[in-house]
Amino acid sequence: MKILFGADLVPTEISEPLFIAGDTEKLFGDFLPIIKEADRFVVNLECALTESTNAITKCGPNLKAAPSCAETLVKLGVTDVMLSNNHTFDFGIEGLRDTMANLDRVGLPYTGVGENDTDSRKIYYFTVEDKRFAIVNVCEHEYSYALPDRMGTNPYDPYLTMHDIREAKKNSDITVVIYHGGKEHCRYPSPRLYRLCHEMVECGADVVLTQHSHCIGAYEQYEGGHILYGQGNMHFVKKVLPTWETSLLVEMEVNGDDIKLNFYPMKQNVEEGSMYLPTGEEGAEIMNAFAERNEEMKNGKWQEGWATFCENNPYYKTALNNAFMPEATERQQQSFPHYLDCEAHHDVLVYLYKTWHHTNERN
Repeated sequence: MKILFGADLVPTEISEPLFIAGDTEKLFGDFLPIIKEADRFVVNLECALTESTNAITKCGPNLKAAPSCAETLVKLGVTDVMLSNNHTFDFGIEGLRDTMANLDRVGLPYTGVGENDTDSRKIYYFTVEDKRFAIVNVCEHEYSYALPDRMGTNPYDPYLTMHDIREAKKNSDITVVIYHGGKEHCRYPSPRLYRLCHEMVECGADVVLTQHSHCIGAYEQYEGGHILYGQGNMHFVKKVLPTWETSLLVEMEVNGDDIKLNFYPMKQNVEEGSMYLPTGEEGAEIMNAFAERNEEMKNGKWQEGWATFCENNPYYKTALNNAFMPEATERQQQSFPHYLDCEAHHDVLVYLYKTWHHTNERN
């Protein structure tokens, strides 16, 4: 059997007309045969499906798309929708309830959200043939996450998330964790995320997919589990960085007790508002670079990649300086608490701003 996993999907200003028109051929033409062969197709919908204009106050853009895009997801062949990400709550409770209602309207099941931070932790199960699958869909702390007294997405917790993975493993044959986190535009995990994904496997996850970074990262096998650090964008067509333009469609092939992951490269065409399957030298270049990073996960060089990314990111020092200036705007003042709240941003701060303890004498 085959289960497909697509990462961040957002109808943008460029591609939304095609989603509204239901033009799956233009949107995903090269991938339609692959999708058709799959038993399930799981995607991360990283926006609200709403007409609301009541955007929440946050750092970063507020993302939404027309409710009719839900019909296009069905037409495409999507069977399951992940909602635990940092944009689901971009239009508040109204936007989230609209999103849930629009998915319900077209018969698309979803997970990763709830009425509060306990309800949002519900483990998602489905069965294909004789196999029961469990998905734990969780996100880092970035504006969308549920609170004890407010609905939202399933927030990552170093203790509760591990409990949920162990519980999922008890009640399923195959457990998948879809973790929306990691540093945007970075092809390598932070040391924290690296250890976290290993712990997830030790707790029972057969596959761990991290999303949100908007670029292809690296893959490794650990104690029989599969970990992909950064899947890229399933369909988020806009001009940002070269790394934004490529991604991976992940196919989980299950034969008995054996799990194999197959990776299909994807690349965006900004002019067409589409994603296509790069072949020849273009496809080889993407996959060869991916293979090189996979080797770096084995030999430890990934840590150099993480360090280089942090050292070449001057925004943090500038943002923190601005946050504490008397003339700072409200948005600038919010940079510091946002960085403390979000695990991925905190990872960079921990690397950049080491205490004396890390510079004191060694053995």
